[in-house]
Amino acid sequence: HVHSHYSDGSSSLEEIARTAQKRGYHYVAVTDHSQSLKIAQGLSPARLREKMDEVTQLNKRLSGIRVLTGAEVDIKNDGTLDYPDELLRQLDFVIGAIHSGFKQKREQITRRITTAMHNPYLHLIAHPTGRLLGEREPYAVDMDQVLEAACRTGTALEINAYPERLDLNDLHCMKARQRGVMLAIGTDAHHLDQFWMMELGVMVARRGWLEPHHVLNTRGVDELLTWTKRKRERVQ
Repeated sequence: HVHSHYSDGSSSLEEIARTAQKRGYHYVAVTDHSQSLKIAQGLSPARLREKMDEVTQLNKRLSGIRVLTGAEVDIKNDGTLDYPDELLRQLDFVIGAIHSGFKQKREQITRRITTAMHNPYLHLIAHPTGRLLGEREPYAVDMDQVLEAACRTGTALEINAYPERLDLNDLHCMKARQRGVMLAIGTDAHHLDQFWMMELGVMVARRGWLEPHHVLNTRGVDELLTWTKRKRERVQ
């Protein structure tokens, strides 16, 4: 979960890739915002395709690191996603997130998330409770229903390592583990100097008693992409 200058991040794709490589990563998913989030310069489909083309060319030049083309896609009020399936299926990794309607009723927020999980091209729900520590309370959501749907559809949930989020928290991580739900740790980095925040996400995972096999991004890139394919086959 990293943002580039294609949306509201500050760095180029190559800068992100080389920073990730210095940290020992074998791959990095650059997941810029989708078109509805205008405040974050969300990408139109045409702009997203430009990014996909750049990633293809960049991967031909890089050695020892692979850039995955991704998107952080808004979940609309009816649970559909902000890009058509025809476009989503071309991406390596798709994150779904709620960025509006925070005051909606518990039933609607829950339904939005669980409906989105049934999209075969959605792999992860970002910052699932929407909290911002010291600024915004979590939105009303039935996490038991979310965990049940995640288990049923094979959708992962994020441990967002951004200090103001730390979302999921440790207790929800433990519940996810008990349900057999996969977790993924993401920095939500918008600047290169925010990559260190992965450490905070690891701390949350440890507090939730997670082990490496519970965390999606401990896997190699081939195993990760096999997992995404399995999600697609499971839902379709």
